Amino acid sequence: MSKQRGLGRGFDSLIPTEVTPDMPASVQPAQSADTIHQIDVSKIRANPRQPRKHFDDKALGELAASIAEHGLLQPIAVSNLGDGNYELVAGERRLRASKLAGLKTIPAIVRDYGQQQKLELALIENVQRADLNPIEAGTAYRQLADEFHLTLDQIGERVSKAKSTIANAMRLLQLPAGAREAVATGVISEAHGRAILALTDPAAQEQLLRHITQDGWTVRQAEAFARSAPIEATDPKSATRSAQPPAAAALLARQLGDYLHTKVSLQPTAKGGRLVINYKDDAELIRIAKEIKPS
Repeated sequence: MSKQRGLGRGFDSLIPTEVTPDMPASVQPAQSADTIHQIDVSKIRANPRQPRKHFDDKALGELAASIAEHGLLQPIAVSNLGDGNYELVAGERRLRASKLAGLKTIPAIVRDYGQQQKLELALIENVQRADLNPIEAGTAYRQLADEFHLTLDQIGERVSKAKSTIANAMRLLQLPAGAREAVATGVISEAHGRAILALTDPAAQEQLLRHITQDGWTVRQAEAFARSAPIEATDPKSATRSAQPPAAAALLARQLGDYLHTKVSLQPTAKGGRLVINYKDDAELIRIAKEIKPS
């Protein structure tokens, strides 16, 4: 029985997944109506809708070495521009690595794709291979929603992701620029990003980002900070927060750390918080104890 095709069934259902290194220039793969062509790499233009923006140079080099030794085992997908050139639809990482490996031609499936299909194919391929960072994925989901009027359910069906996953990824796009970049580069996690989004004050968001990146705050610490942050309210009775601002508390912690010659950090909780004093061994613990209580 032939395999069903459809965007909701994943990238491997859209094009064949294996091509042998000695495959002829044009061949009819089993269970597929697609023909694989060997196309000059210089004739392939970048996909303007490619959701992936960050490429790991080391990983590309490793893939290029593998391609040089074994050949490319999976074709890319392109569309014909009609002027002797082609537009890449899916497989940018493979195309880049093939160029690094010195290949002059690359196996490709040529199809006519609509703009929505081009974005969906590029998105599906990257998501299924876990190549997109959360910000890139959220941007691609947002494009599908805004440009093609797809619902969260429809997007989830196409990329085999839960509706909540799609919504959370798109929500990360609301982060301030610095936090978005930190999530995109893996400096902070998606969960850290959601904790920052729980704050409405830009200054508090930046402060929390600094705590996460500079003080190594965990997700739990970040969430606790967000819960204990001051709430803007018109009714004075509803503003029930500590009289000491978080910034002042953090300054006191740094001053105490300087005095004790060790790292001192805050762990905010819903009510108050914890003061954590670090030490590396028993001798340092005794020294710190004497600093705190000389007698």
